[in-house]
Amino acid sequence: MAMMPKRVKHRKQQRGRMRGLATRGNTVSFGEFGLQSQDSAWITAKQLEAGRVAATHFLHREGRVYIRVFPDKPISKKPLEVRMGKGKGETEEWVAPIKPGTILFEIGGVDEPTAKAALRRVAHKMPVTCRMVYRRHGL
Repeated sequence: MAMMPKRVKHRKQQRGRMRGLATRGNTVSFGEFGLQSQDSAWITAKQLEAGRVAATHFLHREGRVYIRVFPDKPISKKPLEVRMGKGKGETEEWVAPIKPGTILFEIGGVDEPTAKAALRRVAHKMPVTCRMVYRRHGL
């Protein structure tokens, strides 16, 4: 089941624009290793679910996978071959707007080579270039 909010205040949103670097959600907080985005993009709920499935399948129920982003932005599309006008289309999918520096996934409870291999599989499912980062101890 793809992730989406239980309820929203407004059914439709404007597109907006993503400028600058991520100032929130840019450090590893829950696990030991994280997957950090290096581009800005919209990550759909299906892509996040594909990444989660890839990580949990590779880890064989070892460790823990944390998803640090949530798709709470509705994206609307009009049906094919519909004339201009007649209002905004219905919500088609839910996305999470991602800025450079955002931590997408975290993994804890496994050793470094296992986490690296699992995060590499997750990174292949993402529409942005990613890198692996470590938790900074002592801060």
